[in-house]
Amino acid sequence: MVQSINTKALLTLASVVRRPSLMVPHVSLQNVSQLNYTALKESCGVRAVVFDKDNTLTAPYGMTIHPDASRGLEDAKSVFGSANVAIMSNSAGTLDDPDYEDAKRIEEALGIPVIRHDEKKPGGLGEVLSHFKLEDPAQLCMVGDRLLTDIVFGNLYGMLTVHTLPLCSGSDNTEDNKIASLVRSAENKGLYGNWFGGRRLLNAKPDHKYWAGEEVSPLRLSVDEPPSDE
Repeated sequence: MVQSINTKALLTLASVVRRPSLMVPHVSLQNVSQLNYTALKESCGVRAVVFDKDNTLTAPYGMTIHPDASRGLEDAKSVFGSANVAIMSNSAGTLDDPDYEDAKRIEEALGIPVIRHDEKKPGGLGEVLSHFKLEDPAQLCMVGDRLLTDIVFGNLYGMLTVHTLPLCSGSDNTEDNKIASLVRSAENKGLYGNWFGGRRLLNAKPDHKYWAGEEVSPLRLSVDEPPSDE
């Protein structure tokens, strides 16, 4: 599938320059299987989970769940119910997806809906709220591997945000969008790299309406080091 230019992300860059904390996730993990979905539901006021797809649940443009994400997706469906878990991709389910054929194949393969949306992340809030029949964005958790799309999208509207490292790298990541791959690498180096700006940003996580923070309500299944930029 050929992806069109993400004009919403370009327009949102001005907001990120003014408020760089928009790209700082509430929680950083290696993959979606390290997230405690029970705590997410019971301690954070979250009623629905939105996953990015490529390099978050599957290999880029893949149609099967990645082994490292399998447990996490099953846990999310078990805790929230399949109707309250969905994918929001910047490829499948968008206007780049003729007749939503990719979205339909993904739904059949993964067992959760793909949200249809005309505007790419960090746009598309209305379609997400409508899909889950919610009014308060703080009741959503956005999980993805892109800081400037997934995390900025969630933080712009007060969602709880979870950032994961890409599932695939090196020769396993040859199908990834080249521009997206380069931008992702720069994003991660900027936030997680060992420099004063990254350290300062990581100490400026946005507040969440319902979540009291990792020390009070841990969302990691285990104690891990923050993701590296390598």
